Amino acid sequence: MSTLDKIAFFKNRRDEVPNQLLAKELAETKNIGGIREIAENLENKNKNVSSDCLKVLYEIGYLDPGLIADYGNDFLKLLKSKDNRMVWGAMIGLATIANRCPKEVWGQIDDITRITEGGTVITLVWGIRVLARVAATDEKYKKKIFPFLLKQIQACIPRDVPTHAESILCAVDQNNRGELLSILEARRAELTPAQLTRFKRVLKQIDEI
Repeated sequence: MSTLDKIAFFKNRRDEVPNQLLAKELAETKNIGGIREIAENLENKNKNVSSDCLKVLYEIGYLDPGLIADYGNDFLKLLKSKDNRMVWGAMIGLATIANRCPKEVWGQIDDITRITEGGTVITLVWGIRVLARVAATDEKYKKKIFPFLLKQIQACIPRDVPTHAESILCAVDQNNRGELLSILEARRAELTPAQLTRFKRVLKQIDEI
């Protein structure tokens, strides 16, 4: 049985469990050949197959991002897909390895910010993580990207304030922390008690930078 045969589609399953189990197996065994077979089918003509393969790859990214670090350009290509499922899946995959391929992401930074801002909720959440992780790798990248990240915190709905703030922590430093804190404090009154709990944790982390 090939690795591809283990994805949900070929098991006649409509849930994600087979893909998650396959990702776990490939990550634990560090099966480079199997991972390559999955990656080679990201553009399979059958959309169910390509979608399952993307799911397997980003699940591997959660577990061991180094195993999919070579597929940054594949994820970047999928960001141009007309299928929203493939776009947000590619953004998740890219987020798991963005700090390992910052130059590739930087090469398409304008497209990525546009796709992030204009995409689905999932695309936006993970796009912010992609951009923050790339910004954290180089001061030149941070100078361009960080204002965009701040804009997202200013404009997002209240429940997303703590989420986005947590996502961009990796790109926060002594020079930009003050501006972020000002924006966060301006939004404090909009948050529910539950949201404030996460919010205060983020503030504490920023204070320690």
